[in-house]
Amino acid sequence: MKKKFKFTLAYQILTGLIVGIIVGAVFYGNPAVETYLQPLGTIFINMIKMIVVPIIVSTLIIGVAGTGDIKQLGKLGGKTLLYFEVVTTIAIIVGLFAANIFQPGVGIDMSELSKGDISQYVETTEEVKDNGIIDIIVNIVPTNIIQSMGEGDMLAIIFFSVLFGLGIAAIGDRGKPVLAFFQGTADAMFWVTNLIMKFAPVGVFALIGVTVSKFGLKSLVPLGKLAILVYLTMIFFIVVVLGLIAKMAGTSVFRIMKVLKDELLLAYSTSSSETVLPKVMQKMEKFGCPKDVVSFVVPTGYSFNLDGSTLYQALAAIFIAQMYGIELSVTSQITLVLVLMVTSKGIAGVPGVSFVVLLATLGTVGIPLEGLAFIAGIDRILDMARTVVNVVGNSLATVVISKWEGRFDASKEDKYFATTEKLA
Repeated sequence: MKKKFKFTLAYQILTGLIVGIIVGAVFYGNPAVETYLQPLGTIFINMIKMIVVPIIVSTLIIGVAGTGDIKQLGKLGGKTLLYFEVVTTIAIIVGLFAANIFQPGVGIDMSELSKGDISQYVETTEEVKDNGIIDIIVNIVPTNIIQSMGEGDMLAIIFFSVLFGLGIAAIGDRGKPVLAFFQGTADAMFWVTNLIMKFAPVGVFALIGVTVSKFGLKSLVPLGKLAILVYLTMIFFIVVVLGLIAKMAGTSVFRIMKVLKDELLLAYSTSSSETVLPKVMQKMEKFGCPKDVVSFVVPTGYSFNLDGSTLYQALAAIFIAQMYGIELSVTSQITLVLVLMVTSKGIAGVPGVSFVVLLATLGTVGIPLEGLAFIAGIDRILDMARTVVNVVGNSLATVVISKWEGRFDASKEDKYFATTEKLA
């Protein structure tokens, strides 16, 4: 019997993406596109940002209160951070190897390239430089949790939620009404998430339409070698590196990507992993990961496990050096790895995070910061690829840590696929 075609959310988002590209290409250079479409894209992004903090706070408090064991939580945190550090370091090394082998910056005529404006990132970069690793650690502890929630300071929110969850567990029966409140909040917010996702195709259409109308597809031509290499390296990282990690953990990266097909398409279209955070958490729990692991690993990964971003930063740094004809020694490249390992952590909430990290890093190995202005024009197209890798990396991390803890529920995974195949 032939299956009846269903116009699912994935197809709706894909349609929005294609129509947006067509509209942007047809009306390239027309400011009216941004005037009329940007508000739709901004509304969608704002709706997602509106629900992220309540979902993280409520699910993390429920998960921690359910565990109630500070030793077990410390063990989970240690394993998570160790895994993040190892995988992001591998991502940096893969980026360096790709740039050194294929040399995308060699032979580029810089007179053909148009410069983008990077002044908006310079001030932020100075703040990042001023706030060293010690300050980042200090700022994890919030002075005002409401202010931290308003600013979307993920690490401070996680710190408070963990302590609050432990407090609820410690007071026993008296904490049950509070726990019930947060359970109700989480359930309600996931319902709101499903409602907002119905607007996703419109948001994708608007955001991609504005991008194409502003920069045009022809902006890719002078930097085509870099764009192609970034995409191929990202695919290599997902298929080979994350694929091997998944196989070692007894799962499949393609199976996880199948679960998250809607979210990956949305993340790619919007260049924002934040837009899919609520749904990723929901699906990873349905996939078989325990609630406390999901609610801890996924949000923490948004600050410490940006595989796509760190890979791109390493590749872009070497690309700019090659563009200027600068030969980086093995020592300089090792220094670059070490610096990126530090600068890429803890500033995920900063706008244009990859640019900020690069600005804070390039000077340490003698690469001109001005080189970033030449790749600013296609950064959005490159950002789409690295966002997908970030989402896949964090989702896989949740499964790996769940299995490492011996708490992954394989029956849920089988049930999830059986249900989705039946609905398809």
